[in-house]
Amino acid sequence: MKKFLMVCTLGLLCAAPAFAADTFLLDPEYTIPAFEVGHLGFTTQRGRFDKAEGKVVLDIAAQKGSVEFTVHTKSLDMGSKAWTIHVSSEGLFDVQKFPTMTFKSDNLIFSGDKVVAAEGQFTLLGITKPLKIAVNRFNCGENPINKKFMCTGDITATIKRSDYGMVKYIPTVSDDIQINVPVESYRQ
Repeated sequence: MKKFLMVCTLGLLCAAPAFAADTFLLDPEYTIPAFEVGHLGFTTQRGRFDKAEGKVVLDIAAQKGSVEFTVHTKSLDMGSKAWTIHVSSEGLFDVQKFPTMTFKSDNLIFSGDKVVAAEGQFTLLGITKPLKIAVNRFNCGENPINKKFMCTGDITATIKRSDYGMVKYIPTVSDDIQINVPVESYRQ
């Protein structure tokens, strides 16, 4: 009987890290994906998406986790109505045909107890490719205003839009798109 209890106890101890993961939902009010792209060789144009959602499962002790992130492309805002309509059109973001873009990852990269990157799959215009994102300023703690436990970070990545079939106006409009997302998420 003692052996049986010892085996059960060891089994539970080995399984314990699986229960240490927390789920965090992204706060859509403060997680606003933005991008920038070179325009005509003269300026950098910036746009943003006003609707995004997702969740992060995080086990800092085991240095494991996952990310599911969806951006609703119809929420695109370029700062002017005409520019937003143009960038939303076929050949660019084509928001009518492709109303979302996604990033999914089961491979978070840690440095100590901080997430510093994630490797996953990014889908844009129906094409999925591997993408590594950098996570800067990762931090977890109590929000001083609402007292809820949160994890945050600034996400950056660069993609070649031509890899996803978005080739309209290259090279007049740069092939490289810089992605920036401030992420704030709350433990559920």
